[in-house]
Amino acid sequence: METQRPPGASPQVSGGGVSAKLAPVGRGTATSLPPVRRSDQRREVVFALYQHEVTGRPLEELLEGAKPFTEEVAQGVEEHRAELDELIERHSRGWSLERIAPLELSILRTALYEALHREDVPVAVAIDEAVELAKQYCGADAPGFVNGILGAALAETSQ
Repeated sequence: METQRPPGASPQVSGGGVSAKLAPVGRGTATSLPPVRRSDQRREVVFALYQHEVTGRPLEELLEGAKPFTEEVAQGVEEHRAELDELIERHSRGWSLERIAPLELSILRTALYEALHREDVPVAVAIDEAVELAKQYCGADAPGFVNGILGAALAETSQ
C-alpha cells in the first residue's frame, strides 16, 4: 500500500531510506509549511551519503526532491571526497577509512566539506552540528572521535 502525500510534499531522506514525510496539518497551502532548518538538511546530507556508501544507490536518486542546500552540500562532498578522505585518514591515528563506521565517515566528510568549502557555514557550526549528529545517531565514543578528527584536520588546514 503506497503512502499518500499531500500535494507538494516530497520524499525526504531518512535513516532507513527514502520515506514520505507528510506536510504538517495547517491551512493546506505551501505557505503554511515551516522553513526547513539547515541542521535538518545536514542530517539529510549525512544519511544520503551514508546510504550511497552502503548501498551504492546513486546520490542523485537519494536526493530527489531535496532542498538546494542539501543537494549542494552532498554534491560538494562527493566532488571533494578524495581530499576529505585524505584529511580524515591522516588525522584518525591508527584507523584506516575502512575501519571507520560509514555513518561517522559521512558525518566527518560533511563537516569538513562545509568548514573548508562553504563560506556561508561558520567552522564552529560545522563542528557542532557534526558532534550533535554523532551523539544522536552513533555510538558513545563517536562524538569525541568526530570532534577530535575535525579539530585536528581543521587546525592543520588553517595554518
